[in-house]
Formats: sequence, structure tokens, C-alpha cells
Amino acid sequence: MPKVKTNSGAKKRFALTGSGKIKRKHAFKRHILTKKTKKQKLGLTHSAIVSSADTKNVKSLLCIR
Repeated sequence: MPKVKTNSGAKKRFALTGSGKIKRKHAFKRHILTKKTKKQKLGLTHSAIVSSADTKNVKSLLCIR
């Protein structure tokens, strides 16, 4: 049987924490930042945890059980 390949787009976007949760970055922080408030931009800076509804899909892309 062939090896299962990790999705290369997913491995660049997600990271595992020590407790096994999946970290992600926020969207909307790339461009058109002049109209966003400082508070909004600061909030988007911090990483977030992938929701429980999406965890199964992301783990399958990363080939994690």
C-alpha cells in the first residue's frame, strides 16, 4: 500500500499544540489594513484553536489520528 501524503497546504497553515489541539491563524490580516482599527488588527494577530466541528477535517488533511 502506498504512503498517505499530508496535504501540503494544510501543513503550512496549521500546527499541533502540546495537548493535541490544532492552532490556526486568523484571516483578514493581509491587506486593506488602513480601515481596520488597532484593536481589530491586534485581535487578529493572536493564534486561535480550530473549532471542534472542523477538527476532524483538518486532522485528516494532516494525516493525524
